[in-house]
Amino acid sequence: MAIKEINTDALITAIIGGIEDVKGNEITILDLREIENTVCDYFIVCEGNSNTHVNAITGSVQKKVSKALKDKPWHVEGEDNAEWVLMDYVNVVVHVFQKHIREYYDIESLWGDAKITTIESNL
Repeated sequence: MAIKEINTDALITAIIGGIEDVKGNEITILDLREIENTVCDYFIVCEGNSNTHVNAITGSVQKKVSKALKDKPWHVEGEDNAEWVLMDYVNVVVHVFQKHIREYYDIESLWGDAKITTIESNL
């Protein structure tokens, strides 16, 4: 079990690094481990300013995770219109939104029981 935790922590670190490398905004981690019947352990949510920015964030995350951990997402969805891209790394699911789409779906409040950590931007 400890190996899984180390890999998950390393995965989260790589994902956050990939988002920060291209100035992704409003990064939030939702810890879902205490909630029953969830599809994964963590959601990482962030936003980009445009579809180009959203695609840059997803590309940066995939590159960073691939380089650091030799891993790639099991599934990626939403790249065509790049308003909401979901990257599924099995234990960790990354949601990259455009701001108005994030506000509309308000995924953080849907998972109100999750422990939420906000990553301070280093801008």
